Amino acid sequence: MALFDRNQKQRSSLFSTATIALFVALCLVGFWMVSSPSPEAVPAATATAADINKAAAEVVVKDKEEDSSIDATNNFKQDSTNVVAEATTAATEAEKPAVDAKGGEGEGEKLASKNQSFDDENGRTEGGELVKPETAETDGAAAAAAAVAASQGKSVDDTVTDAKEQAATDTKESVGQDSKTSGDTKESLAVSQEDTAAGDAKETSSKKQTFDDENGKMEGVDMVKDDGNKTFISDDVVSVKPIADDTTSVTTTTTDKTEAVVPTETATATALEETTKTSDNEEQPQPRDEEQKLLPEALPNGQAELLTERAAQNGSFTTQAAESTNEQKKRAERKKKQKKNKKAAGGKADQAEAASPSYVWKLCNTSTGEDYIPCLDNEAAIRKLKTDKHYEHRERHCPADPPTCLVPAPSSYRDPIRWPHSRDKIWYHNVPHTKLADYKGHQNWVKLSGEHLTFPGGGTQFKTGGALHYIDLIQQALPEVAWGRRSRVVLDVGCGVASFGGYLFDRGALAMSFAPKDEHEAQVQFALERGIPAISAVMGTKRLPFPSNVFDVVHCARCRVPWHIDGGKLLLELNRLLRPGGLFVWSATPVYQKLPEDVEIWEDMVKLTKAMCWEIVAKTKDTIDAVGLVIFRKPVNNHCYDSRQQDEQPPLCEPSDDPNAAWNISLRACMHRVPTDASVRGSRWPEKWPARAEKVPYWLNSTQVGVYGKPAPEDFASDYQHWKKVVRNSYLAGMGIDWNTVRNVMDMRAVYGGLAAALRDMDVWVMNTVNIDSPDTLPVIYERGLFGIYHDWCESFSTYPRSYDLLHADHLFSKLKARCKVLPVIVEVDRILRPNGKLIVRDDKETVDEIVEVVRSMQWEVRMTVSKRKEAMLCARKTMWRPTEVVESPARRFNS
Repeated sequence: MALFDRNQKQRSSLFSTATIALFVALCLVGFWMVSSPSPEAVPAATATAADINKAAAEVVVKDKEEDSSIDATNNFKQDSTNVVAEATTAATEAEKPAVDAKGGEGEGEKLASKNQSFDDENGRTEGGELVKPETAETDGAAAAAAAVAASQGKSVDDTVTDAKEQAATDTKESVGQDSKTSGDTKESLAVSQEDTAAGDAKETSSKKQTFDDENGKMEGVDMVKDDGNKTFISDDVVSVKPIADDTTSVTTTTTDKTEAVVPTETATATALEETTKTSDNEEQPQPRDEEQKLLPEALPNGQAELLTERAAQNGSFTTQAAESTNEQKKRAERKKKQKKNKKAAGGKADQAEAASPSYVWKLCNTSTGEDYIPCLDNEAAIRKLKTDKHYEHRERHCPADPPTCLVPAPSSYRDPIRWPHSRDKIWYHNVPHTKLADYKGHQNWVKLSGEHLTFPGGGTQFKTGGALHYIDLIQQALPEVAWGRRSRVVLDVGCGVASFGGYLFDRGALAMSFAPKDEHEAQVQFALERGIPAISAVMGTKRLPFPSNVFDVVHCARCRVPWHIDGGKLLLELNRLLRPGGLFVWSATPVYQKLPEDVEIWEDMVKLTKAMCWEIVAKTKDTIDAVGLVIFRKPVNNHCYDSRQQDEQPPLCEPSDDPNAAWNISLRACMHRVPTDASVRGSRWPEKWPARAEKVPYWLNSTQVGVYGKPAPEDFASDYQHWKKVVRNSYLAGMGIDWNTVRNVMDMRAVYGGLAAALRDMDVWVMNTVNIDSPDTLPVIYERGLFGIYHDWCESFSTYPRSYDLLHADHLFSKLKARCKVLPVIVEVDRILRPNGKLIVRDDKETVDEIVEVVRSMQWEVRMTVSKRKEAMLCARKTMWRPTEVVESPARRFNS
């Protein structure tokens, strides 16, 4: 019996050993099947395996075959636990009903796979495999799980639990390898679902769209392709719907129909740990049949907020409204008048408008037609002026009620020629004016050539050698100029067609060019059509809308400004704008000609500039163009001012006169003292470009509170990082905008100029506007080598229609509601935006809903909307549509 028992034990031991060896061999076969690059070879390799192991292997192989986007960089653990995780996950998910691309129950061949995307600041990596619904036989998968559980001495439930935990662990480890720069794996984990049309035999992959900022990331929106200025995403058109909370919407277009917004539901699971079994009795919500195939990919739940506005305040900054005494009085009178009118009307009109807004658009009935600028073409106000001696008729005279009519477009308008080719030529029909070509053709300003207006690069003072030769001549006369390094921000007075500013780009400098809307027909319009920064303005009776001590160089080439008259009032305005140590380049006949009138003007200029403590640092004459120029420098300290006689003219300004007050402030014939305190702006020169774009201005210190509540230096740095991230991860890659079609950009509510700084390496320029009610951060923008302007968006902007390719408004419209209506502001946006131009709005959801409704009524294409926790973002494209009916009554021309 002892021998028998011993033999029995030996046989039992041998049997156990053989069983284990067989199991190990089968596991190895399973490993080979999982890692095999050729799915077709798997069935042959598993032909002799046990049925249970075969079922498990088929589940894994099918999962691999259907998800073709697994990235080679994902390193899955090659051990038995990983096989268990995949097999058990498939078994769990097989119990869920299959969902086809339309959102309903479908067949296995039509399932939409889910991929996992990992985003960091270096880019985006796709391909991490996610658990997804399957149509494989549940029995086979369950049997596979049971067999593995039995081999490990565990129950099936324990095995499933272990598998889920291990699968989650494996996924996290894989995410950590792919997203090395991410500080938080969960925040960088996003789920995107392929939107595949049911029954489509072709293999189509939907493009994902990512919207990213410092608050987090939202993705899953179908990208709208911008091919030139045409948009492609789908052939279907959907109905208009309001933006629902926590939704993303995408527009679809056809050749003859207007697109619309489709709200989509947010997905309910984003991590493997949250995967649960779906009850057989639980009904799955199904979208309506007509909407099923149009739904864009849902946004994953649990994403960090995208659009939450950082709490904005004035901090240590004042505002132009507070600095401008005249503006305070004007606004008080306006408020009193509005209150009186509202009381007389009983508020009924406002109530009716709020209850049922309707938009019936008509074309403006004005004498300037397609070139209408409301605040510069207010003929009724101009006729009431007592004099135009100081160019009062060229200054801003805004209508009491901003227009709500639309400006017509030229009949043969076409998409502008793109930069840099636009610097040399533009389409004639976009700016169909030949008067300037006839008048200045011999000076090589502009010429008519077939369908084009060409710009040879000449000017009154550089008609032969061209703008680049002239720009180099200035630096040769004074190497200290150092275009693009020391001299970065330039003011070009009386710019003509702005060839000087257009060619300064080649030297790394940025020019704010301006000229009046006068008999030199459409000169600023030519500049903008060419892709060169310019505004319509005049040196008349008001200060220019810029802070003090901000321009590195001011330039005037035969700008026709009488600097020497009226006590030098206009030249003193340039003194206000120039940095201490800044340069004034004057190229005019009094510098180099000996006619009696020129000699007299030169003597007056020498006397005036000496009294202003300006120093002549260079004077030269060009042999090619036979013109001369002189360069003056503003003092860097107050030594000269202190040595002047007490009654010497021009006088020093009173200490109470704020040099930074610029909105609706009358010119004053006085000089402000130069800042000398090392902690005060203007006491020293900024960093050289491009370092100054990122450098925190030396005069921002930690005791000052920034716009967003942090210490000012930290606030500045945080804002820059925020916009760099938004631009890199959203605007350049995720908005569907073809940036090759964008040149002229306006940030309608710039704070520190972060958006412009983030775009500085692109072939665009950004007009930063600081509203008069906003913190006065415009000096910060100039300090970093960018430019901008003060403006009140309750009034029209001083530019021609069809000036900009892209307008950006970050929480602007909601802040304007306390002062004026949003509708006229959107009409103004329509006026200055080019056909096929883009508008990006970030604001509260209620305001964005209102804007969507208005732009749709103007036949705009709403390309994308995102809504999250009462915040929303909109991207829309202006179309070529214009109404046909014209405002009938001539009396309503300027306030219709």
